[in-house]
Amino acid sequence: MMTERERMLDDQWKTWGPYVSNRQWGTVREDYSSNGNAWGYTTYDEALSRTYRWSEDGIAGICDSKQYLCFALSFWNYKDKMIKERFFGLSNYQGNHGEDVKELYYYLDNTPTHSYMKMVYKYPINEFPYDELIDVNHRRTKREPEYELVDTGIFNNNEYFDIFIEYAKINHDDILVRVSVSNRSAQKAPLAIMPTLWFRNNWKWGYGTYEPGLKSTQSDIIEVDHGSISAKKLYSRNKNCQAYFCNNETNPDIIPNTVTDAKFFKDGINNFLLKGDHNAINPEKKGTKASFLLEAEIEGGDTQTFDFRLSPHDMEDAFFDFDHIINLRKEEAEEFYSEIQREIEDEEEKDVQRQAFAGLLWNKQFYHYNVSKWLSGDPQHEAPRNFNHFVRNTEWEHMQNKDIISMPDKWEYPWFATWDLAFHCVPFAILDSNFAKSQLKLLTKEWYIHPNGQLPAYEWDFSDVNPPVHAWSTFRVFKIDEKINGKPDIPFLESVFQKLLLNFTWWVNRKDKNGNNIFGGGFLGLDNIGAFDRNMQFKNGDHLEQADGTSWMAMFALNMMRISMELALYNPIYEDMAIKFFEHYLYIAEAMENIGNKKNGLWNENDGFFYDLLQLNSGESKSLKLRSIVGLIPLFAVEIVEHEILEKLPDFRQRMEWILKNKPHLADLVSHWEVEGQGGKHLMSILRRDRLKRVLSRMVDENEFLSDYGIRSMSKVYENEPFVFNIDGQDFVVKYTPAESDSSMFGGNSNWRGPIWFPINFLIVESLQRFHYYYGDSLQIEYPTGKSEMRNLEFVANDLSKRLYSIFSKDENGNRPFNGGNELLNHNEFFKNYIMFHEYFNGDTGEGIGASHQTGWTATIAKLIQPRMGSRPS
Repeated sequence: MMTERERMLDDQWKTWGPYVSNRQWGTVREDYSSNGNAWGYTTYDEALSRTYRWSEDGIAGICDSKQYLCFALSFWNYKDKMIKERFFGLSNYQGNHGEDVKELYYYLDNTPTHSYMKMVYKYPINEFPYDELIDVNHRRTKREPEYELVDTGIFNNNEYFDIFIEYAKINHDDILVRVSVSNRSAQKAPLAIMPTLWFRNNWKWGYGTYEPGLKSTQSDIIEVDHGSISAKKLYSRNKNCQAYFCNNETNPDIIPNTVTDAKFFKDGINNFLLKGDHNAINPEKKGTKASFLLEAEIEGGDTQTFDFRLSPHDMEDAFFDFDHIINLRKEEAEEFYSEIQREIEDEEEKDVQRQAFAGLLWNKQFYHYNVSKWLSGDPQHEAPRNFNHFVRNTEWEHMQNKDIISMPDKWEYPWFATWDLAFHCVPFAILDSNFAKSQLKLLTKEWYIHPNGQLPAYEWDFSDVNPPVHAWSTFRVFKIDEKINGKPDIPFLESVFQKLLLNFTWWVNRKDKNGNNIFGGGFLGLDNIGAFDRNMQFKNGDHLEQADGTSWMAMFALNMMRISMELALYNPIYEDMAIKFFEHYLYIAEAMENIGNKKNGLWNENDGFFYDLLQLNSGESKSLKLRSIVGLIPLFAVEIVEHEILEKLPDFRQRMEWILKNKPHLADLVSHWEVEGQGGKHLMSILRRDRLKRVLSRMVDENEFLSDYGIRSMSKVYENEPFVFNIDGQDFVVKYTPAESDSSMFGGNSNWRGPIWFPINFLIVESLQRFHYYYGDSLQIEYPTGKSEMRNLEFVANDLSKRLYSIFSKDENGNRPFNGGNELLNHNEFFKNYIMFHEYFNGDTGEGIGASHQTGWTATIAKLIQPRMGSRPS
C-alpha cells in the first residue's frame, strides 16, 4: 500500500476532494440582478429551489476537480421546515454584524490527498430556530453581541445529534463514506439520513445539450452515467433504504421568470418528504439529483453507523473491505502527522495544529467564474445588467476561473481572496508544499492577473486593493519547500517573480499619487480601523498619505530584492533586478521620512510612531495621530542579507556600496550596514535601532497594543479617551472596541477597532525574529513596557506566539478563550476538545468573532506551533 507521501506525488489522488462550497447562495457569481444585490438575489430559502449557475454547495460535500458530480449529506429531524441540505446563516443585511453562519460544525481531520477526512456536524433534535435567529439578530444593535445558535438553548439537555462524517479512499476514484450518528440526549429521536448525488447543471445555459443521468434498478444502488466521470455507482450498506430522484433544475413555481421544460425540480425530494408531494419525484427512478433515504430511530446515548461507497466497480459486495480500509487510512493519517509533528511534545499543541490543518484542507473549493459570460449572460440565462447604475467586476472580463483553490472560509467567504491566500500558503507549505506553490502560481496566470498587472482582490470587487504580500508568501513557501525537499525549486520562484514584476509596476504606476514613492488607496487590509474611509475624496485636492500603504510597498520592494538575489545565485542576470529593487526600497524609505513638512511626516518624532498624513492643498499637512496597527506595518519592511551572499553577487555589492557612499543620507535614514564579526549580516529596515525600540515600546505596552492574546489592532488608550479628528468642520471619532465594531461606516462586520488579527500578528512575530537574527542580545526592550524586565526580541516573538496560541488552549479553569466563556462549549464532554478558528479575536478576552471557520489566515497558528524550520527566519 502507498503512504500518504507517496500518494501526494500522484495528482490523480487529488481528483476528488472536499471541493463543494458550504454556501453558494448570496455570492456575486450567482447574482443576476440589475442592481448588484448579491445577498438578495438568491437567498437561503430560495437555494432549495433555484439551480446554481457556477458552483454547488452542500454539507461535507465532495466532488471531482471539475465538479461534474457532487456528493453531500442531507438530514431531516422530522421537525424542520426543510431538509437540511446546506448550512444556514444570515445574510449581510440580516446580521447585526453582517453575514454569519448559524450552525455548529468542526473540521477534525484531513490529509493532503483527502485519502482520509473527518468532520462533525451538530444537528438539533428539535426544530431548527431559523426565524428566531433572524428576528433576534435583526433587532440587535451593533453595540450588542451576535445571537448565536448556542444562545437559543437548542443544545440544552444535549438534545442534538453528533453526526460524524468520514471519507476514506480505496483508490483515487473509489471512495468510502461513513456516517456515524450519536444521539446525545436521553430520549429516543428520529433522523432521516440522505446521502445525495447530483450533477452540476451544465446543460441549461445554452452552450451544450449533454445531460448526464442517475438511475436506480434496486433500492441500495444509484447508478451514475457521465462520460467524464469514472465513478459509476453509489452503494448503500444498509439495504433497508429507498432511492428518490428529481432533477437539478429550478422550480418555476417558486422562482419567478423561470422558463424550463424540466420536471421533478431541485426541491423535489424535499417536497416529497415534507409535503407528501408524490408528483415532485420521478417514479421512473431517474434524474440528475438523487438521494438514498435511510430512516432511523436512535435511542438516547446510542450511536448508529451508515456506510456508503462511491465506486467505478460493479460489485456483489461493495463493503467486504470497508472497515479495513477505513482503519488503514486512519493509521496512515496518524503516520503522516506524526512525522510532521515529531518535534512537538505537547499533546494539546498537536491537537490544535492538527485541527488547523484539517480546516485548511477542508476549505479547498472548486471555484468557477467566467466574468465575461457572467457579465453578458448566457443564451438561455439572461443577465439584466444595468451598466449605467452599478455592476461589479466590469474591468475583469479576461478572468476565467475553474480551479481548486484554498478559500478563507467556505461559508462566509466562499471565494478566493488573494491576500488571504498568501497567508494560507505558509502553513499549507508544511503539509503540501506543491499545492502551496501551485496556488501562488495560479493567481499570476494570465486568466487571473489583469493585463495591467493588478492581482484580483476578491469576488466582491476584484479591483479593490489589498496589501502586496504575494512576494513575501512566495519566498516563505520557497524556503519551507527547500527545507522539506532538500533542494530549491528555482523554476517556481522564477515563474512567480516574473509575474510579480508586472504587479510591482502596477503599484508604482497606479497607487503612487504624486510620483513621490508614497502609496495609498484601497482596502490595504487595514482601512477599516481609520477615522474615516481612506478612499474618501477631499475638497480642494487634499489627500491622505498612508503610512501602512507605503510600508507595504517598502516590504514588497525588499521581498522582490531578496527573491532577485536568490535567483541571481543561479543566473547572474537577476543581479540587475536586485539592484533595482534595492534602490526602489531606499527611495520609498526616504519618502516616508521627507514627505511634506519634514517636521510633520509619516514618522512623528514626539510620539515615536508612524501616522497617516493629510496633505492639504495649501502645502501644509496634518498628522492623524491615531495609534493603530497602521503604525506597526513599517516593522514588516525588514530584510537581512548575509555577507556571504553579497560575496557571491559582486555587481550587486559594488552598486550597493556606491549608492551608500554617494548618497549617505539614504543609509543614514534607514539602514544599518555594520558587519558583525566574520560572516556578518546586513540589515535593511525602515526602522533604525532607536526608532525600532520606540515603536516596540508602544506595541508591547499592555495599556496600548499588548493583550494577553496578542497584539491589538488599535491602542487601548482610546477606550476611555476616543480619538477625534476634525475635517471641514466635521468630527470623526474613533473609540477602542475590543470585539465587533459599533460603527457601520464600512458595512457588515468589517470595522476593526481593536480585535486581534492573526495575519498582522503573524507578520509581527516574523519581523521580530528577523530583527533578532541581526541584533541578537545586543538589542533588548522592556517587556512588557513598564515591567522593568529586559528581553531580547526572540523572547518577545516567542511570547507573542504563546499569547496567540493561548486563544485556543485550555486555561487553568479548562476554558478556551475563543469560546468566550460559554459553559457548554468549554466544558461539555462533546464540545470541549473541538477548536474553532475565527476570523479575528476580542482584544481583551480572546473570544472568537467574525467568520467562525476562517482557517485560512488563522491557520497560521499551525506555523507558529511548528518548530522553526531552518536556522534563521527566511
